Parts: sequence; structure tokens; C-alpha cells
Amino acid sequence: MIDPQIKRCLGQMMHGVQVVGATHGGVRRAYTSHWVSQVSFDEPIVMASVSPKHDTFSLIASSGTFAVSILAGDQVAAGQYFSYPGRKFRHVAEEFLTSWGDDGLPVVVDAVAWLRCEIFDDKKMADHQLFFGRVTDVLGGRLREPPLTYSSRLGWRIASEKAREPGMSIRDSLLERLTASGVAVDTSEDLEID
Repeated sequence: MIDPQIKRCLGQMMHGVQVVGATHGGVRRAYTSHWVSQVSFDEPIVMASVSPKHDTFSLIASSGTFAVSILAGDQVAAGQYFSYPGRKFRHVAEEFLTSWGDDGLPVVVDAVAWLRCEIFDDKKMADHQLFFGRVTDVLGGRLREPPLTYSSRLGWRIASEKAREPGMSIRDSLLERLTASGVAVDTSEDLEID
């Protein structure tokens, strides 16, 4: 069990909300996750943290494939539905899902985007398993919509408000300070996060 102070601190972290889906042997399942992350700039690789207790776990492990539906801010109903074990609700809300591709991977209707991921590695953790998947196909849906986010402290949120003032570039201000102090600056390999 996590120490309460550590849990409160970790609860400050905001995460995007995704639905991870898999299918194998004619069975399809999906679950809500806020533990899916891009883990490489040079390659399209994502990591999904999955509990072995979840229905979807065995389907991901058996098929070697999973889909990620990135949810929009207005998809909290789908996010909450898939955050409970499907068996609890007898899988009654099939209207949230559609099938994608020849193998019929389950994805959420009208999501921001869909990612098809082929597993190339995994790592067992104490209570979850990390699946590393190469993104082999994408479908952009509502790419201009703000995504749904979640933290255990703040709950479900829509990520749409900009934190940086328009026209303000922290990077440019820092580069100007370096130049003013006489330091030669090479910006040829800079990466800027917007």
C-alpha cells in the first residue's frame, strides 16, 4: 500500500485519458487508462501499463496487439464506463465502441485519434505489466478537440486552456540572455514543445 503522503503527491499529476482495446479469439475488451505514454521521439513507441487482473490483459498478451483511443474532453461518459470492469455492467454499452482494421480492434467512436500498436517488449512490475508497442497505424479523428485528462486529486478535466501567454517564448528569452552574456548559441538541434 502506498504511503498517504506519497499518494497525495502523486495525485497531483495530470494524465491524458485513453481507452486501450484488444481482441483475441472472438472476444474484445477495452479499459480506461491514464497510464499510456509516448516513450520515444525517434520512433513511434508507446507504453501501456496494464493490470493482469483486467479482462483486456490476456487479450493483449495473446494477440500481441492493442489499440489506443485518445479521448476528447466531451467523452467523459466513455472514459468512466471503461474505467469499471466490463463484467460489472455486463458489457451493456457497446455503443461506445466500433471495430478498426481487419482484426476488428475495439476503439472508441469519435475519439481524438486511434493508434494501432504492435508489442515488441514488456516488463513485469509489482502489480502491472508494461507493454511497449510500436505504433503501426493511426487514424486521426477529432484532432482539434482538447483531450480529456485526469488526476486523482482534480478528477476529470478538459485540457484546453493554454498555460503560456500568447506571443511569449521562454526558449527565445533564455537564448537572448545567453547571447547577451557572450555565449555562442547553436539552435540547429533544438526541440520546442508547444
